[in-house]
Formats: sequence, C-alpha cells, structure tokens
Amino acid sequence: MGDQSRRHSAFGRVLAGLLFAAPVFIGAAPEHALALSELKPAEAPSPETPGTDPLDANDLPPLEGPLSGPDGGLPLPDPVIRTPLPAKDQASDANEQNKQAVSIELMRDLSLLPEPVQRMRTLIIEAATSGDPERLRALLGTGPTATRLSFGEIDGDPVTYIRAISGDGEGLEILAIMIDLLDAGFVRLDADGPEEAFVWPYFAAVPLESLAPPQRVELLRIVTAGDIEDMKAYGAYNFFRIGITPDGAWSFFMAGD
Repeated sequence: MGDQSRRHSAFGRVLAGLLFAAPVFIGAAPEHALALSELKPAEAPSPETPGTDPLDANDLPPLEGPLSGPDGGLPLPDPVIRTPLPAKDQASDANEQNKQAVSIELMRDLSLLPEPVQRMRTLIIEAATSGDPERLRALLGTGPTATRLSFGEIDGDPVTYIRAISGDGEGLEILAIMIDLLDAGFVRLDADGPEEAFVWPYFAAVPLESLAPPQRVELLRIVTAGDIEDMKAYGAYNFFRIGITPDGAWSFFMAGD
C-alpha cells in the first residue's frame, strides 16, 4: 500500500469510530487542542458599547447615485452603493480576534525535553522501526497507568488491538504512523499541571487554518490533503497523537479530539 493510501485508510477507519466516542483524553488534556480550534471570532462592539463613539450620520460616506427617478418617484432600479468603511476598522477587528488566541509554544528541539521523555520517545521509535509490534508491549504498560489506546475500553490485549486497527492487519501501518508523529514538532500541554504531557504532533494543539505553508507540508507527511479538508470540516486535527508525561510514561496513543 502506498504511503498516501496507507494514511488515508487509517484516517477513515479512525474517523468512523469517532462518531461514537466521547471527546476526552486521559492523561494529556486534549481539550487544550479543542479549545484552540473552537475559538470564536471576537464580535465587533456595537455603537452602544461603553467606551466607543457611535457613528454620526455625518460621518457616513455619501450614497452614490440618484435617490429618486427622473420623474421624482421611486429611485432607478440600479443598486445603491455605499463606500465601504475604512480598512483600518477591518484591521482593528482582526487585531481583536488575534488577542483571543492562546499562545502555545511549538517546539522541535529535542534537547528541551526532560530526559525521561527523550528516552521514551527513543524507545518507541526503536520498537516501531523494528517492524515487530510485540516490541511495544513493554512500553505500553499495564493496569491503571497503561497507555491509553482508545476513548473507550479496548477488548483484550493491547498489541492485538494495535494489529487490528492497522490497515495491513499486522500492525506495520500503525508502527509507521508512530514514527511519523514523533518526527514532527511537539507541544507541552498543561505545563506544571496534574495532566502535563508532551504531545506529538503539535497540530493537535493549533487551529489548522493558522498553519503556514511549511507547516502544512509537515502535516501532509502524516495525513493526506483530503484528510486535512475533513479535519477542517470537523473543526480540529483528529488523527493519531502521542503523549508522554514528564516522568517518561507513555500516556496515550490515540486518535480523536
């Protein structure tokens, strides 16, 4: 299977499952990503808003064209055109919207990661590169601290589950996705909080519409162009992401938002 079709196939299966999943992360506070993607544009203040000056009728630009027909009756059927408000007002609105954005540091320098996080990232990549999903077992853990693989409870063995959601049936597609994710930039979410985690890729925490062309190229290394359009319609990045806690625990590997 080609790389593009591989990623698109995985995304399709994951997206179908999301329709029945509760949008909750365990251990990585995914609502940070959701909050960013759902930011609403700031409303322009009304003339009655305290601290603003209402428009005076004399301040409005004049109407173009006659106000009545040649015989003094109704105006001619041509549209009456107003000169648009000055561009500075539109720029002011844009500035207000930008003030609503939450600043999140996008990181690429792996040396900024705590040593336990660096080690777990390296171990995951090594296991995935081996081509043997069984190599992930020791990293996934067991019990309450086991790596979260789904919004709901998974049936049976976690490695068996990874093979089951992989397009090739052997888990190799999922191993490739893990490597792609960990090669991307990352973010630190809930810094110094109880659910702090370093999350790959950083697209999980930023609005897709804000991505610059080089960032979109980076995203296209993980998903297809069609996937991105689906995500924009959905409202956020909802493909796989990986979270590792500051003490080096593999918190989650899952898709959704």
